[in-house]
Amino acid sequence: MNIPYLPSLLAFCILCCASCEQVQKRIDKAIHVKKPFIIILQPLGDMPVQHVRHVQERLKKVYPHVRITQSIELPTQAYYRPRKRYRADSLIRFLKDRTAEGYITIGMTSSDISHTTGSTVDYGIMGLGYQPGKSCVVSTFRLAKKNIPSQFFKLCLHELGHTQGLPHCPEKTCYMRDAEGGNHFDDQTAFCKTCREYLESRNWHFESPTQNNFPAGQ
Repeated sequence: MNIPYLPSLLAFCILCCASCEQVQKRIDKAIHVKKPFIIILQPLGDMPVQHVRHVQERLKKVYPHVRITQSIELPTQAYYRPRKRYRADSLIRFLKDRTAEGYITIGMTSSDISHTTGSTVDYGIMGLGYQPGKSCVVSTFRLAKKNIPSQFFKLCLHELGHTQGLPHCPEKTCYMRDAEGGNHFDDQTAFCKTCREYLESRNWHFESPTQNNFPAGQ
């Protein structure tokens, strides 16, 4: 080990521990939550129906209460004309206002979406969700074209995890990994043990520790 890199290594370890502790606290808080909710898959605009059905089929393997609703147009108030794309923060507010108690809506679009992060006013992203909350939005626009079904499903799991209260996870293979400006879905193989246990406390059902590992192409 090179001594000059020691401070960076210590900082990374502290960050990982803090993130794991955050998830554990959420598990302890949610452990008494028993009432199930219903996930609504909301196609937006010209979202391909085959991608929506693919997510429903795979998601129902771990959470049975999933419904597809009729497609609606993307709200004009969310359109950001200078960049010709839609504001994700406006979209999740729009979806939240349409979502009743006991439901979570995941908006699905093929259009480009963005939000403000740091000093960047309009930053292109793949998804955004309340943490926790009743809505999130995902887009296929920035996914790898050769592997959209698998990557889109993992993206949906990621944003749904946020709506359940999960933060980003330091585990590089976990579905809750922070994208950090890139596309790492092909490296993500499962929810880590901590994130999986949290979701199980929220009525998700994994038959075994490895059931949440969805091979590419399925």
